[in-house]
Amino acid sequence: MTGSEELAGRFEEHRGHLRAVAYRMLGSLTEAEDAVQEAWLRLSRTDPDDIQNLGGWLTTVTGRICLDLLRSRTARREEPMGDAFVPDPVLRPLTHLDPAEEVMQADSVGLALLVVLENLEPAERLAFVLHDMFAVPFDDIAPVVERSPAATRQLASRARRRVRGATPSAEPDLGRQKEVLDAFLAASRGGDFEALLALLHPDVVLRADSGALVRGAAASKVVQGAKTVAEQALMFARYATSARLVLVNGSVGLVHAPEGRVQSVMGVTIADGRITGMYILADPERLERVEVPEFTD
Repeated sequence: MTGSEELAGRFEEHRGHLRAVAYRMLGSLTEAEDAVQEAWLRLSRTDPDDIQNLGGWLTTVTGRICLDLLRSRTARREEPMGDAFVPDPVLRPLTHLDPAEEVMQADSVGLALLVVLENLEPAERLAFVLHDMFAVPFDDIAPVVERSPAATRQLASRARRRVRGATPSAEPDLGRQKEVLDAFLAASRGGDFEALLALLHPDVVLRADSGALVRGAAASKVVQGAKTVAEQALMFARYATSARLVLVNGSVGLVHAPEGRVQSVMGVTIADGRITGMYILADPERLERVEVPEFTD
């Protein structure tokens, strides 16, 4: 085995971890893959003998790449990202419930948290993700954000307060999540408005991200309130007839994929037996890159 082959093998051992870091930083599967590939290119141009801790080095390098991408994304955007934005979802079959794998899988971070992270400043997001999610010391993060360790600690603290204040509480039990989604599908398919109301929290928020090109009733929107959200559910009840239960970022959600082609993905947050948040991605361009899991039933 050559030195380059050995280095490539060592990098592959960290790929899953780096993908998880990049996905939390960017909320985009494609950009996360690009960031990981760029980390490999930078490693291949570096003398590995100068790296004492390869995992730590790759994590901070990936963080730096993501920070640059976030700053570039912000600079290119003429208008702030709308409230309807929904990050790329990661789908798994309901049978994929191995807790030992969840720590390293990108889908262990929910869509609700990713939506909150999108509202952080790039440096805040980096400090929070690397420190709070991956236990990277502030001394290692500080050079990346070009601040002192104390100032970096303040970045993470400020981000932490914003995340705690904006992230909704959620039912952790997948079985109870499934019960609520089964009931939601049944009510939608049956056109039962009262049953839908009973399943929705009075202040439920629906975010539907259809991309920039979709117009009309299916356009991107943010809707709040049980009555209005229930009306939306009945308006698009035809999708419920072919929707399937699936894990969406580690929680039970829905995918509408007739003939294997994804037309929409919905993640939800559930608390006390009612849906408090709905996150629907229906952007045709982005959905083309979503992998549909195999169903066993």
